[in-house]
Amino acid sequence: MLNEMFANFDMIMTILLRGAAVGSLFAIIAMSFNVVHNATGILNFAQGTIFMLGAFGAYLLANRVGFAVWIPMLILVSIVIGLFTAAQGWLTLKPLRSGVEQNSWLISTMSVSVIIAAILTLNFGVFGNMVRGPVPRFEILGVRTDGAFLLAIGSMFAWYFALRWFLRRTFSGLAISALSQDFDAARAAGLNVGRLQLLAFGISGVIAGSVGFMVAPMISVSPDAGLRYVLNGFVAAVVGGIGNNTGTLIGGPLVGITAALTAFYIGGAYQDLASLLLLVAILMFLPQGLFGRAAARKV
Repeated sequence: MLNEMFANFDMIMTILLRGAAVGSLFAIIAMSFNVVHNATGILNFAQGTIFMLGAFGAYLLANRVGFAVWIPMLILVSIVIGLFTAAQGWLTLKPLRSGVEQNSWLISTMSVSVIIAAILTLNFGVFGNMVRGPVPRFEILGVRTDGAFLLAIGSMFAWYFALRWFLRRTFSGLAISALSQDFDAARAAGLNVGRLQLLAFGISGVIAGSVGFMVAPMISVSPDAGLRYVLNGFVAAVVGGIGNNTGTLIGGPLVGITAALTAFYIGGAYQDLASLLLLVAILMFLPQGLFGRAAARKV
């Protein structure tokens, strides 16, 4: 009886730990959503495939190297993906300058996602690829798991505090925060709105690409996997409150643990359905999300 109780405890702890780790990835995707949304008012639905670009970077460059070489490769891949995302941001924002409905970003960001996934499929096929991580397995509360899970959770908090410092302590960060309040006032104050928006896109790319590189050993590195991460990242962002990074610390792990419990007790095919049902349930009672604020609508 006692042995069975400990076995059940280990099983539950494993589910919760892995759910929280995967949820941390959703939280990070949500943060990258928020950076772009606060600066532009749009959501970049290519963030999932950009996250997978980082994972494929690990598959190509860091699969057979030691930790000492792994860190410079992480920095290189993050910078390259950040520049790529800034370029994608320029292509996304350009048609908005003449658009009446201002909805072309939805098509353009999703198109970028489809194009990246297609290129990856042509080069790597449709099957998942495995990456060997530099961080060894570790034990926490009696449960042994891969070091990449610890990296995922640590990355969530690291990026949260890094963004918090950047947005509150640097001129560029304060300027991006000003954009989230009022575009016209920021422009009237002399801020270069276009440059700040491209910077926000670049930062979001660095966030998603760097984490994709670090956690590649814990995920299936495949071209179509980005869709799941962007979907759940969007759910985490809405649950926490669009634009609020503090909310992602709750929304991401909540979505991840919900998906993990659903996969264990019902089946993996229902994970995304469970995430969407969680989204609907929360928005029924809190339309702005857990930490969202009601916004006035201009007419």
